[in-house]
Amino acid sequence: MRFIIMHKADANSENGARPDAELIARVGRMIGALSRARALETGEGLGPSSKGVRLQFAGGTREIIPGPFIGKDELPGGFSILRTRTLDEAIEWATAEAAVLGDVELDIRPVNEAWDIGITPKPAGLDTCRYMVLRKASASTEAGVDLPASRREALSRLIEETTRAGVHLTRETMRPSARGRRYLNTSNGISVFDGPFVESKELLGGYVIVKAASIDETDRMVRDYIAAVGPREVDVLELLATQISN
Repeated sequence: MRFIIMHKADANSENGARPDAELIARVGRMIGALSRARALETGEGLGPSSKGVRLQFAGGTREIIPGPFIGKDELPGGFSILRTRTLDEAIEWATAEAAVLGDVELDIRPVNEAWDIGITPKPAGLDTCRYMVLRKASASTEAGVDLPASRREALSRLIEETTRAGVHLTRETMRPSARGRRYLNTSNGISVFDGPFVESKELLGGYVIVKAASIDETDRMVRDYIAAVGPREVDVLELLATQISN
């Protein structure tokens, strides 16, 4: 099974502050331990919402809300990672996705690269950026309702075409939060709550995707993640085995 461990953004990350050397070292050790255990698939941090946009699609109309934006009903249903030259190109792809999905809210934010946080220099000649297109959960996705076959086929075509073009890199879909867990990191210790979740008011800050036999097996990983990253809130959700879904 595959799970995503997600932490929420804080004031520092939303202000675009670079992590200090101690934080980078802690996260590096945590990533190294997951890798040695052969549990880690991937992980990313996200840039501030001031560098992104929120797209709201309803009744065939699109509203573009430039960042920064405040957290509002931040329960993710899935995401795609794109590589484009500009934010506008990422918006075009997300608009095509929304034409398939219907009424949906999408957040687009840049993925932090090693050079964004001062670990390595930016490669010479690189003129593209990676963006996350985050799909918000809905009543349908929380109920586990899949897309109709015709929409799944249209979504598959969009992903296949843009993957061949080097734009679409990966897609993940999260199972309903009823199958997940939320960890709250407070001065009194860590509290754990089984799903379903109420929507968080905090933006996604970053994540790792891990392999485990069950959600219980992720508990040690989550606690190590909290110790390394230091977030107030962490959610754990199971990922669908197939990546073409709602």
